[in-house]
Amino acid sequence: MRGTGALIFLGIILFILYQIILVLNSLILPLSILALACLAILSVYQLYKKYYFNSSKFENIKEEIRDYIDNCNELNKHIEKLKKSFIEINSYDYGNGQISDHSVYNFKRTAWNSGIKKHQIFHCSATICKNASNQPIKYLCKYFNIDISENSLENFESVLNDFAAAEEGKKILKTERNLILTNVSNSIPWLIYKFEKELLIEKLGFDQVNFKDLYFPLYTFQYVSAGGNSSMKCDIKLDIQNLDKLIFYLNDIIKYRKSIQGQRALMTSTLRQKIKTRDNYTCKKCDNSITVEKNLLLEIDHIVPVSRGGLTTEENLQTLCWKCNRSKGAKLEVM
Repeated sequence: MRGTGALIFLGIILFILYQIILVLNSLILPLSILALACLAILSVYQLYKKYYFNSSKFENIKEEIRDYIDNCNELNKHIEKLKKSFIEINSYDYGNGQISDHSVYNFKRTAWNSGIKKHQIFHCSATICKNASNQPIKYLCKYFNIDISENSLENFESVLNDFAAAEEGKKILKTERNLILTNVSNSIPWLIYKFEKELLIEKLGFDQVNFKDLYFPLYTFQYVSAGGNSSMKCDIKLDIQNLDKLIFYLNDIIKYRKSIQGQRALMTSTLRQKIKTRDNYTCKKCDNSITVEKNLLLEIDHIVPVSRGGLTTEENLQTLCWKCNRSKGAKLEVM
């Protein structure tokens, strides 16, 4: 009887296993077919993309909008040049040293390891770090050795003028590029336009555009405890807003020192906008305007350059389109 029961139990087990195999087989087969179908569709789609971007139809579209793309790429190069106008501020270099920790308790002191030495990082006490967060511009000037002078003020005004133009240019460039893509959207296959936007932008010939603001200089006050196990920091980014505040701060001190030139106008975001409004958003050299070209980057130019004694006054400022301003700058360098 025991042998018969064992055979029955074994039979039941084998039957269950057989049913499981049947179920799995019924599931695996459709899934395999589905996977093969998806792979086939993906392969066909990849071949279709390659064929389309090499087709004469796509080449014709590129040729029709080539001038617009070239203009965008020129503007992109100009914006990248504007981003590099910052005059680096260096804190004093006290030399190099190396710490060896021989403590019995073998503390990890992670905060010490994070205290990388860079000229844009000032290692300080917790009090200075906290005060810097309350008065960032004042402490930036004090601890990063910014010269309180007319020359320094002019340098930062120039940086602000270029950075503001770069930020405005990025918005204009993005709008213009999107407008071009919208205008050709009806000629582009829906699948390509919907799912391959970045590849489409590249294939049309647009240069890669960096819309990030990482080019704004970042200055850091960093406190690390004596034990190296705790830290805090205050970051000051010289973006448009902080550059405006820095210019006002420097100017107030220069005025206090009775600087004659300190009484002049300041190249701030407000003055930039005022000059554009006064000139009716029109280039004073070529007469192009935002009425004629909606997405036109306008910049503020010193009629008599600062390097030749020109002052930042409303009478010595004019609105130029980015192309005229760039060509004027090039000619002045040659002279």
